[in-house]
Amino acid sequence: MSTAMNFGSKSFQPRPPDKGSFPLDHFGECKSFKEKFMKCLRENNSENALCRNESKEYLECRMERQLMAQEPLEKLGFGDLIGGKSETKTKF
Repeated sequence: MSTAMNFGSKSFQPRPPDKGSFPLDHFGECKSFKEKFMKCLRENNSENALCRNESKEYLECRMERQLMAQEPLEKLGFGDLIGGKSETKTKF
């Protein structure tokens, strides 16, 4: 007897992630960056917007070590943090 419920003829078709798979950091090459990011999240009640610099540094580490595909930081949402720019925007 099957335990799966069939609610019609449509079946689930798994698909790979949009960016593909990426290798895990088995050798801990970016562990210090990950720990710094996780510490920031804990200290800021999981408000990831307050930890954008740490997130950027972690992703840069992964890209430099070929643990993820190279992507422009602007495309990853860090355009405002490039070149020493502040993450806070001036309101007019």
